[in-house]
Parts: sequence; C-alpha cells; structure tokens
Amino acid sequence: MTAAGFDEAFFAASACSWRRGLEKRDFSARELLGAVWDRILERNPRINALAAYDYDSALNQAGAADAAYARGAARPLEGLPITIKDSFETAGLATACGDEALAEYVPRQDAEAVARLRAAGAIVLAKTNVPRLTADFQTFNSLYGATCNPWDEARTPGGSSGGAAAAVASGFCAFDLASDLGGSIRWPAQACGLFGLKPSWRRISLVGHIPPLPPLRLKNPPDLAVAGPLARSAADLDLALSLLEEPGRAGPPPRRSDPAELRLALWLDPDFAPVDPEVEAGVRLAAQMLRDAGAAVTEARPAFAFAEAFEIYVTLNFAIGFAGAPREKARFAEQARNFEPDDLSYPALRARAANIDATAFARLTERRKAIGAAFAGFFERHDAILCPPAPCLAVPHDFSPDPFARRLPIGAGALPYHDLLKWAGLASLALLPAAVAPVALTRKNLPTGVQIVCARGEDRMAVALAGMIEKATGGFRAPK
Repeated sequence: MTAAGFDEAFFAASACSWRRGLEKRDFSARELLGAVWDRILERNPRINALAAYDYDSALNQAGAADAAYARGAARPLEGLPITIKDSFETAGLATACGDEALAEYVPRQDAEAVARLRAAGAIVLAKTNVPRLTADFQTFNSLYGATCNPWDEARTPGGSSGGAAAAVASGFCAFDLASDLGGSIRWPAQACGLFGLKPSWRRISLVGHIPPLPPLRLKNPPDLAVAGPLARSAADLDLALSLLEEPGRAGPPPRRSDPAELRLALWLDPDFAPVDPEVEAGVRLAAQMLRDAGAAVTEARPAFAFAEAFEIYVTLNFAIGFAGAPREKARFAEQARNFEPDDLSYPALRARAANIDATAFARLTERRKAIGAAFAGFFERHDAILCPPAPCLAVPHDFSPDPFARRLPIGAGALPYHDLLKWAGLASLALLPAAVAPVALTRKNLPTGVQIVCARGEDRMAVALAGMIEKATGGFRAPK
C-alpha cells in the first residue's frame, strides 16, 4: 500500500481480497469507498465507464457497513463498492440504458438481481455505460458518449457490457453485474482481460432488466438472455453466483476438481468461424496448460453443423431484439421477400426474424432441440469445451452508422462485424453456462482469453476450470 493507503496491486486484487481486508479491519468500508472514488475521479474522465453514480448515498452505506463489522454482523458483500450495468433498474439511481428517451428514468425498485446484491451488503456506487438499449458490440450512445478500453483508449472495451468491463479492469469496483444475450459478458471479458460468467439460462433473475422497456417489466426472462458477473478472479465469479442465483436453482458442485481427471474438448473452426491468430494461440495455450496439469485434451465437437446452430441462433437473436421495437420489425419484415430462402447473410437473417411466423418458429425450435440433445450427449463424454470467446482482440472504435458495413480486423484480413456472435452463440442457443478466463497478453499488449462451455446447469464446473487456468497463468493483469 502507498502512503495514501491503496496501491496499484490493491486495485488489481479480487473482490474476495477486498472483503478479507474489510473483515480483518485492514481498512474501513469508508476508506475503501474513498480510495475507489478517488481512482474514479482520476481515471474515469479518460475511460468514461460510468453512466450514473451516487457517492453520498454510497458513503452513508459504507458507514453502516463499518458499524456492521464492529458488531460482528457483516454480510457476505458487506461494504464492497460494486457497479451495475445500466440495463438493470436501480432504485433511486438513474437507469437510462443509453437511451435519451430514458434519460430521466429513476426506478422505484431494484431489479431482482440488484436487490440480491444489496441484501448481501454490497454498496451500489455507480451504473456502467452501455450502447443504446444494449444493441451493439461496442459501448457508445448519444447520452453518455463512448467508453474506452483501459488497455488502449483508441479501442472499444466491447459491448454491450463495455462500461462494466472497463470499470472492473480499471479497479473502479469490486465486480459488476452484467448481462449477456449475444456475448455481452464474454466479448468484453476477452477485450479487457477479465473473468466473466454467462450462467445457465434462468439461473439468475432478469426481472428489472432493460430491454424490454420498463412498462413491459417481464416476470419470465427472454429466451437466450442471462445476467452474470464480470470480475477480476474466478473466486469472485463463484461468490457472485452463490449470492445471485435464485432459490431452488443452485446447480451441482464441479463434477471434477483435479485437473488430472478432466476430459476436455478443444474446438476451433478456421473454415466457418476463423479467429485472429493471437486469439487461437490464447485458446491453445489454455488447453496446453491444462494438459500439462494432467487433463486429457482432444480436438472434438458435438455432432451438429456449426453453421446450422448459428443460423438458428442469429434468427432468434434478431427476433428477440424486435420484440420491443414494432416499427423496426415492420420495416425489416417488408425486406424478407428480397432474399432467397437459402440466403444466410446477416441482412437476410434479420429480415427473416422480423417476418417469422408460428410455423417457422416451430421448425426452428425442433432444430434447436436436436442441437441441445447433441450437446447433452457430448457432455456425457467431455467435461467442458475450450473455444474462443470472440474472433478478435479489442478492436478500434468504429461508430459508422451501418453495423453490417463494419469489419473486425484479424490477422488474415477482416470479418463481418456480426461474426462476434459466432462463438458466443453456441452456448447461448443451448442455454449452457460459459465462463471466460484471461490467458495471456499479446505482442500488442492486449489481453486474450479462453471460453469454457459446460453442460447445462454446471455453472460451477465452468468457474472451477476458469480457476484452474487462473492458477496456471497468474490470473488478471491490470492495464498499464
């Protein structure tokens, strides 16, 4: 620690480490909050990770946390300052989800997941920036502007949980509550060198999440979408999961705890889903580290066509996006007649999703069930799949108006922007848990990681594997 009390190593440390410091009374909750706030004031003007905050309320809560520690009544997250993705409703704190139409929206109640964290003693210090209504792979909106990657401010931290990832990597919080439909936890984790967890579907409540818009506050979650944490350690993922999961939905413990017992599949697909060579190198390095620890690692994949799974997933993803946008749905539905039935381009899939009827949806559902069954059979023989979190490293900001015209730079050239959905879509389509763990830094001093996909309900196996990789690599590295 520095003379001021908190050094760079402290802000790179895990939430669990911060919690131990509070418990041992190495520092008070008010001192911790003050240190975090000073760091935000110093660094956030460049990073722009935060959308809204309430320091005065947080300071009062920190005082109450210190009193709880003094009387021996501290809860699991007592006094830890956290941030919340600005797509979750927070009572008394603006929740705009990057939309000017919601600029003055201050919810009266918390989203259910936020309420769980508060009940565990966490202090909600700030909301983290998102693209408008979470609908982009970069984090920019006309209300709060662009969020920058703390590794390279000319690059995006990803999206839609880009503000979340930038805040966690910068040490602005203990961890962040984020969400994922199309890789929105996993892609920012890759871009910022973090641990992230996309849980099994319905493991964590999405009630109070935007979209849908506040008047449509749903009791049941949208298909594919989940809530989950972004953090600086695998232990933090486990802690957050244990406090966020709904009663009765807790999954089993890890099926393996010894790396020597692991049966892992390595999945790369240079023909259908190419990735940057440094992304591939990171995935292979993670596989080799686990192999060196005794795991059996083979190149294998479930028995279905990646292209078919992707077609189904993208169609459903677009359809979910249209659920709260009737005007856009009608506009794109009119374009469906312009595409041939076998056209699998992104514009064609978007138009088809806008025009989907009950018969087409039923066919997609049957095809999707077959893919889920193939995954289930595969996980009877394998404990997890190791694959890329995304096709690229953090990319330069590109806010050109037509997303379909944007490109992802990789070593061999460029890919369509929406290829960010390819490696994310596999776990999402089958409602599987997927963790991301950082692995290495590249020659450009950018982080790269690995995605760990496990059987449905086996979230803790994914987290345990992230922990094994963390042990081998040294874990989170702070941006320099």
